[in-house]
Amino acid sequence: MSKLVTIYGGSGFVGRYIARRMAKAGWRVRVAVRRPNEALHVKPYGVVGQVEPVLCNIRDDASVRAVMQGADAVVNCVGILFETGRNKFDSVQSDGAGRIARIAAEKGVARLVHVSAIGADAASDSLYQRSKAQGEELVREHFANAVILRPSIIFGHEDQFFNRFAGMARFSPMLPVVGASTRFQPVYVDDVAAAAAKALTEDVAPGIYELGGPEIATFRALMERMLLEIRRKRVLLNIPFPVANLMAGVLGMAQAVTLGLFTNSLLTRDQVRNLRRDNVVRDGAKGFAELGITPTPMETVIPAYLWVHRPGGQYKAIHESASQLRGD
Repeated sequence: MSKLVTIYGGSGFVGRYIARRMAKAGWRVRVAVRRPNEALHVKPYGVVGQVEPVLCNIRDDASVRAVMQGADAVVNCVGILFETGRNKFDSVQSDGAGRIARIAAEKGVARLVHVSAIGADAASDSLYQRSKAQGEELVREHFANAVILRPSIIFGHEDQFFNRFAGMARFSPMLPVVGASTRFQPVYVDDVAAAAAKALTEDVAPGIYELGGPEIATFRALMERMLLEIRRKRVLLNIPFPVANLMAGVLGMAQAVTLGLFTNSLLTRDQVRNLRRDNVVRDGAKGFAELGITPTPMETVIPAYLWVHRPGGQYKAIHESASQLRGD
C-alpha cells in the first residue's frame, strides 16, 4: 500500500500545492481542515480516493490524533494572518504546532514538515512573529528531526498579496503602502511545496530552511511592478507608521464594537509592527540551495494570473499587440 501523509491546513494556499505534489508522487493524502466541504477542490489532485479532506480542529488533541492515524508523514501548514474569534496566534501557531509535533512523535511518525515564516522571533514585538517562534520551539522540542520551512511573502495564482492589491487598484485611484521601504524576497508557492515534498520523500537534514525567491525588492517596488503588470496607473500613497498604527487601531475598535460582525482583515497593529522589518533570508541561513531547488522568478509566474486585473482582461495584450502592428 502507498504511503500516507496527513497535511494540516492542506486545502489552503500552500497546503494545496503540497497535496498536489504528494499525490503526484504516489502518496495517499489526507487533508485535515476545519471545513471539509469547502476543501473538495483537492480531490482531483489524485485518482479516486487518493486525496481526501477530513475534519480536524488543531486546538483539540483527539481531533489531531484521529486524522494522524496510520500516517507515515505529517505536514503542518496551518497559520493565520490576523486573530478572529477563538483563532488566536498562540492557540493556532504556537499551541497547535506543538500539539501536532507532540502527537506525531507519540505515534512514531517518520517525518514532519512544519511551515513557519521568515521573521519568526521570540523577542519580537509582533504577536504573529512571537507565536511563529514559539511554535517552532515546540516542534523542535517534541520532534527533533523536523524540517522547518520559513518562506518570505508567497506569490502564486491564489495569493492574497499581489491579487489583493491588484483588486484594490481596479477600483481605487490610489494604493496605500505601509512600510514602502521594507524589503521582501517573494517566493513562488510551488517552490515552497517542492521543498516540503523533498523533505518528506528524500534524505533532507533536519533544521530550519529560509525560503526566498531570486529577487529582493521593497514593498513600493513590488507595487510598482504589479501596477505595470495589470496596465494601470495609480498613485502609491506612502503611509507613515504612526498614521498606519492609528488607522489599524480604528479598524480594530470597529471589530470590537461590532462584536466580530466586522472582521478587520485590512490592517492590524500587529501587521504594522511586522511591516517595520525586512522579510528576507538571513545571511548564512540554509535555504533552497541546500535543498537542490532553484527558486522561480516572479516574472515567469505573475503575468499568468494578474492579467485578470487588467482593463480588458486577457484581451489587453492582444490590443497592445495589434496597436504595434498598426504602428500606433
